[in-house]
Order: sequence, then structure tokens, then C-alpha cells
Amino acid sequence: MRCGRSVTTIALAAALIVANAAASAHDESKYPDWSGQWRRPAGVGVQWDPSKRLGRDEQAPLKPEYQAVFEASLADQAAGGQGGDPTYTCIPPGMPRAMTVVFPMEIVILPRVTYILQEYVPMIRRIYTDGRSIPDDEEPAFLGYSVGKWVDEDGDGKYDVLEIETRNMKGPRSFDASGIPLHADNETVVKERIWLDKTNKDLLRNEITTIDNALTQPWTITKVYRRAQNKGPIWWRESICAENNSLIRIGKEVYYTSADGQLMPAKKDQAPPDLRYFNQPGKR
Repeated sequence: MRCGRSVTTIALAAALIVANAAASAHDESKYPDWSGQWRRPAGVGVQWDPSKRLGRDEQAPLKPEYQAVFEASLADQAAGGQGGDPTYTCIPPGMPRAMTVVFPMEIVILPRVTYILQEYVPMIRRIYTDGRSIPDDEEPAFLGYSVGKWVDEDGDGKYDVLEIETRNMKGPRSFDASGIPLHADNETVVKERIWLDKTNKDLLRNEITTIDNALTQPWTITKVYRRAQNKGPIWWRESICAENNSLIRIGKEVYYTSADGQLMPAKKDQAPPDLRYFNQPGKR
């Protein structure tokens, strides 16, 4: 028994030595400081292109058939519906929309993976930087599968830019709440370049290029995130979409639920849902 314990102790010690060696190999000074809480700058909404107004003004380079899908989304929203925004059912926005950062974001840099954490839904995004390629047999996910590469752009021996490629997404997804659509085939490719602003280390820039079969050409926009400057502790607020969601989908129609739990129409003259499988008052 004593011999067995000794072997176990030796094995544990060896594991700790390996772990410590791996930790020491991670030279944090080579990586940029992206710690803290990142938010959208004041006055910037949730539109995909932050330089434009939400909706048609964004001038998404959509193919004609997908422009028609987008116009139908806008018309439905004008009538009180949800249009082509699938997140009303509380599914995650997925990529690339997740990088709009509706709620604050935290970035954790490790030697082989960088985590992007958001309190919405919540979403945990893993960007593998260990040299792997995107696998062919991975199950699709709303956030897709991301691989990245650190770049020393100015040659000073420190990394400046994280380049990322994301594939293998599933839908439904849209670019933003106006319902700008992505193709139903989910063959989306998202490429990003993230770096700190050269003149303001509290500004993080993300150049995002989306390649998708709903688009006539790759669509490139740049998001900017501002680091929170709290004098005291940084507070994170949990956001659970389903907790106070008053929308309910029955078939292809969306209804509201009132404060007392009653079903309400979402649009003018909306027909009631088909309740044929439920007991009806006065019927047997």
C-alpha cells in the first residue's frame, strides 16, 4: 500500500512539474492587455454597421432574393411582428452578430485559446490559437468554430493583432434586429482582425468581414468597444432572455402574453391561434 501511495505521489508531482512548465512558457508580456469589461461606445446602437442607422440605411450588399427577404422582415416589423430577427425566441444571436456586444464582454487570453465571454444568453466563444484547423466533423453551433493567429504587426516582439476565422455555424441567424438575413445554407465565413487603438488603449477595434451566399460580395465593417473605467469593482449583470420574454410563437404566428398570462395579438387584426387540440368552452 505504501509503495502504491509513493507511485501516486511521484506521478502527481510529475504532473505538477509539467503544468508549471507550461504555465511559465506562457509569457504574458508578449500578449496585449485586453482585460476588463468592454462595451459598445455611448450612442452606438445594435445595428450591424455602427456607422449607419439600423435597417435599410446600412445598405447590406444582399442578392435580390435576400433583399426581398429583408424587405418582408421590415414590413412585418412595421405591422407589429418580429420579422426576420430570430432571437425573439431566445436563441443566441450567433456569429457574426454576437460581436455587436449588446451586453458587456470580457476577453481572457491563454496560450492556446482566447475566450470571449458575454453575459447575454450567455455566450462563451472559444478562439483556438494552437495552430489547429477547423475540423470537418464538428457539430455546427450558433457561434461556429473559431481558430485564430496572433500577429506581431510592428515587429517589436509583442503581439498586436488577433486574426480569427470562424466557420461551421447553424441558423437561423441575422445580422441584427432589423432582420438583415444570412443565407439558409449556413455556409457563412467570418474573418476578424482585433487590435487595440494605437492612441487610446481603452478602445478595441474589430474589423469583421462576412462572406455569405446571401451577399453579392464580402461585407466588411468595423466595430469599436470601449473599456469600462470604473473606480470601484466592475459589475457584471446576468441577462437571461427567457426570464421576462413576453413573446410566444404558435405555428408561424407570434403573440404576446399579458401580465396576467393571457394571450394577446401582436398585430392588428391578427387571427387567434389554432387550438383544435385543446378543450374548447361549450364543446365536448
